[in-house]
Amino acid sequence: MAVEEVPQRYEQHLHTAPEILARIRRIIGAHLRLWGRDDLIDAVALCATEVLANVHKHTDSGECHLRLQNTPDGVRTTVSDTAPTLPTVREPDWCAESGRGMFILSSTAHRWGVLPTPTGKDVWFECRSAPAPTPSQKNA
Repeated sequence: MAVEEVPQRYEQHLHTAPEILARIRRIIGAHLRLWGRDDLIDAVALCATEVLANVHKHTDSGECHLRLQNTPDGVRTTVSDTAPTLPTVREPDWCAESGRGMFILSSTAHRWGVLPTPTGKDVWFECRSAPAPTPSQKNA
Protein backbone atom coordinates (compact mmCIF):
# COMPACT_ATOMS: atom_id res chain seq x y z
CA MET A 1 0.00 0.00 0.00
CA ALA A 2 1.35 3.42 -0.97
CA VAL A 3 1.75 6.02 1.72
CA GLU A 4 -0.18 9.16 0.88
CA GLU A 5 1.93 12.27 0.76
CA VAL A 6 0.69 15.11 2.95
CA PRO A 7 -0.03 18.23 0.84
CA GLN A 8 2.46 20.96 1.72
CA ARG A 9 0.12 23.77 0.68
CA TYR A 10 -3.28 24.99 1.84
CA GLU A 11 -5.46 27.55 0.07
CA GLN A 12 -8.81 29.09 0.91
CA HIS A 13 -10.89 31.87 -0.61
CA LEU A 14 -12.73 33.76 2.12
CA HIS A 15 -14.69 36.81 3.09
CA THR A 16 -12.97 38.36 6.09
CA ALA A 17 -14.97 39.33 9.13
CA PRO A 18 -14.01 39.42 12.81
CA GLU A 19 -16.23 36.42 13.62
CA ILE A 20 -14.29 34.07 11.30
CA LEU A 21 -10.79 34.86 12.57
CA ALA A 22 -10.89 32.27 15.38
CA ARG A 23 -11.89 29.60 12.84
CA ILE A 24 -9.05 30.62 10.52
CA ARG A 25 -6.56 30.42 13.43
CA ARG A 26 -7.79 26.87 14.15
CA ILE A 27 -7.39 25.92 10.46
CA ILE A 28 -3.86 27.34 10.46
CA GLY A 29 -3.04 25.42 13.65
CA ALA A 30 -4.37 22.15 12.18
CA HIS A 31 -2.26 22.47 9.03
CA LEU A 32 0.89 23.47 10.87
CA ARG A 33 0.49 20.51 13.27
CA LEU A 34 0.03 18.23 10.24
CA TRP A 35 3.28 19.59 8.82
CA GLY A 36 5.16 19.22 12.11
CA ARG A 37 5.42 23.00 12.54
CA ASP A 38 3.85 23.20 16.00
CA ASP A 39 6.52 25.73 17.03
CA LEU A 40 5.19 28.22 14.46
CA ILE A 41 1.46 28.03 15.17
CA ASP A 42 1.29 31.10 17.42
CA ALA A 43 3.42 33.30 15.15
CA VAL A 44 1.71 32.32 11.89
CA ALA A 45 -1.78 32.58 13.40
CA LEU A 46 -1.01 36.00 14.91
CA CYS A 47 0.44 37.41 11.69
CA ALA A 48 -2.34 35.95 9.53
CA THR A 49 -4.98 37.40 11.86
CA GLU A 50 -3.43 40.86 11.57
CA VAL A 51 -3.26 40.73 7.77
CA LEU A 52 -6.83 39.37 7.48
CA ALA A 53 -8.10 42.06 9.86
CA ASN A 54 -6.54 44.66 7.54
CA VAL A 55 -8.38 43.13 4.58
CA HIS A 56 -11.64 43.51 6.51
CA LYS A 57 -10.87 47.12 7.48
CA HIS A 58 -9.27 48.42 4.30
CA THR A 59 -11.03 46.75 1.35
CA ASP A 60 -14.53 47.32 0.05
CA SER A 61 -15.40 43.64 -0.32
CA GLY A 62 -13.40 41.87 2.40
CA GLU A 63 -12.74 39.12 -0.16
CA CYS A 64 -9.30 37.55 -0.14
CA HIS A 65 -7.35 34.39 -0.79
CA LEU A 66 -5.23 32.78 1.96
CA ARG A 67 -2.30 30.51 1.08
CA LEU A 68 -0.07 28.58 3.48
CA GLN A 69 3.05 26.88 2.12
CA ASN A 70 5.27 24.55 4.13
CA THR A 71 8.86 25.32 3.16
CA PRO A 72 12.13 23.63 4.14
CA ASP A 73 12.79 26.19 6.90
CA GLY A 74 9.29 27.31 7.94
CA VAL A 75 5.95 28.48 6.62
CA ARG A 76 5.20 31.14 4.02
CA THR A 77 1.76 32.74 4.17
CA THR A 78 0.21 34.95 1.50
CA VAL A 79 -3.03 36.91 1.65
CA SER A 80 -4.21 38.26 -1.71
CA ASP A 81 -6.85 40.97 -1.79
CA THR A 82 -8.38 43.40 -4.29
CA ALA A 83 -7.23 46.69 -2.76
CA PRO A 84 -4.29 48.35 -4.54
CA THR A 85 -3.25 50.39 -1.46
CA LEU A 86 -0.07 49.00 0.05
CA PRO A 87 0.21 48.64 3.84
CA THR A 88 2.81 50.57 5.77
CA VAL A 89 4.46 50.00 9.11
CA ARG A 90 4.18 52.89 11.50
CA GLU A 91 4.90 53.36 15.16
CA PRO A 92 1.58 52.44 16.77
CA ASP A 93 -0.39 54.59 19.14
CA TRP A 94 -0.50 52.10 22.02
CA CYS A 95 -3.58 53.82 23.48
CA ALA A 96 -5.59 53.43 20.25
CA GLU A 97 -7.85 50.43 19.64
CA SER A 98 -6.30 49.69 16.23
CA GLY A 99 -3.31 50.52 14.07
CA ARG A 100 -0.82 47.93 15.34
CA GLY A 101 -1.27 45.16 12.75
CA MET A 102 1.67 45.80 10.43
CA PHE A 103 3.92 46.66 13.39
CA ILE A 104 3.05 43.28 14.96
CA LEU A 105 3.65 41.53 11.62
CA SER A 106 7.03 43.19 11.14
CA SER A 107 8.03 42.33 14.72
CA THR A 108 6.90 38.68 14.58
CA ALA A 109 7.64 37.37 11.08
CA HIS A 110 11.19 36.69 9.92
CA ARG A 111 10.46 38.39 6.59
CA TRP A 112 7.46 40.01 4.98
CA GLY A 113 6.58 42.02 1.94
CA VAL A 114 3.92 43.28 -0.41
CA LEU A 115 3.62 42.61 -4.13
CA PRO A 116 1.23 44.65 -6.26
CA THR A 117 -0.84 42.44 -8.58
CA PRO A 118 -3.08 43.28 -11.55
CA THR A 119 -6.11 42.81 -9.28
CA GLY A 120 -4.81 44.25 -5.97
CA LYS A 121 -1.90 43.00 -3.89
CA ASP A 122 -0.31 40.03 -2.14
CA VAL A 123 0.85 40.53 1.44
CA TRP A 124 3.22 37.69 2.36
CA PHE A 125 5.25 36.74 5.38
CA GLU A 126 7.58 33.95 6.41
CA CYS A 127 7.93 32.44 9.86
CA ARG A 128 10.92 30.16 10.30
CA SER A 129 11.50 27.26 12.64
CA ALA A 130 14.55 27.36 14.86
CA PRO A 131 17.30 25.17 13.41
CA ALA A 132 17.80 21.81 15.09
CA PRO A 133 20.73 21.90 17.50
CA THR A 134 23.95 20.35 16.28
CA PRO A 135 25.50 17.52 18.29
CA SER A 136 28.03 19.93 19.79
CA GLN A 137 25.23 22.26 20.94
CA LYS A 138 23.35 19.35 22.55
CA ASN A 139 26.39 18.42 24.62
CA ALA A 140 27.24 21.96 25.67
